[in-house]
Amino acid sequence: MTELPSPPKIAIARLQHFPVAFFSMIMGTLGLTLAWQKSANVLALPTIISQVLLIVSATLFAIIVSVYLLKIVRHSSSVIAEFNHPITMSFFPAFSISIILMSIATLEVSTELSRFLWILGSTLQLIFTLNALTRWIHHRHFQITHSTPAWFIPVVGNILIPISGVEHGFYEVSWFFFSIGIIYWIVLKTLIFNRIIFHEPLPERLLPTLFILIAPPAVGFISYMKLNHDVLDSFGRVLYYAAAFLVLLLMTQFSRFSRIQFYISWWAYSFPLAAFTITSEIMYSRTGAPLFLTLSYLMLGIVSLVVTLLLYKTVKGIISGSLFQAD
Repeated sequence: MTELPSPPKIAIARLQHFPVAFFSMIMGTLGLTLAWQKSANVLALPTIISQVLLIVSATLFAIIVSVYLLKIVRHSSSVIAEFNHPITMSFFPAFSISIILMSIATLEVSTELSRFLWILGSTLQLIFTLNALTRWIHHRHFQITHSTPAWFIPVVGNILIPISGVEHGFYEVSWFFFSIGIIYWIVLKTLIFNRIIFHEPLPERLLPTLFILIAPPAVGFISYMKLNHDVLDSFGRVLYYAAAFLVLLLMTQFSRFSRIQFYISWWAYSFPLAAFTITSEIMYSRTGAPLFLTLSYLMLGIVSLVVTLLLYKTVKGIISGSLFQAD
């Protein structure tokens, strides 16, 4: 029997160091998809854009899942090391969050598909949440410098679940997940600000994850509006303006972020900005205020440009191999 040639060494190295953080790319493209879906309803913009973005997101998701499954098969030790790493472990739930986002994005396409994706994504997210909290509670190696805004993903990520959960009739279950996300957002935000202010600053490659701070209040606002029957009240406004302040705070530091070398962590810019775009569109639909109309168009333009830039940078990084380096 003729022995098949082994794959090139460079391909093996790239697969071995294919980071789980690539799933944050799907969060970004799906976030943009949802922002354009909302703009079609609120701003009467073309629906074809969100439809194309959904196809692109689904294709990228299938590719990344396939590649990571291949990594699990051929480089299981690298996957285990990534899962046990105190920082990269937080990016594994980006997979379940991507499924939940896909559930939201397919609501207008197929109710049954959306429901299936919601059940699958929510179940996986709960498992990741229990795993992360258990490991944090009974840890032996976590240090204050290991805490980053990425820690929001496994636990605070539950705050996404009500957005399509309510649409499928899982009202009380949605409140369950919302409660987890909103309470642990406060706890983890306190820990992360303690690290940022009183300990070593975030390394350059993790600085973009500061944008993740925007996501909990922004997504929390969207979920709360669903749970509150689309009624805008005082608590909803608190969540919206908390997100707005963080956007303002981080935008004033544009020059600092623009000097950072490209890493896969740059995708942390995308989903939070997309979430704030959607919140602004909801605020406009509820208040009719010109300020929110302006913000909706402005943020939609910004997040579209950001995701386009990130896709370009990512393709360049894949071709050059710079995204497949051992930590």
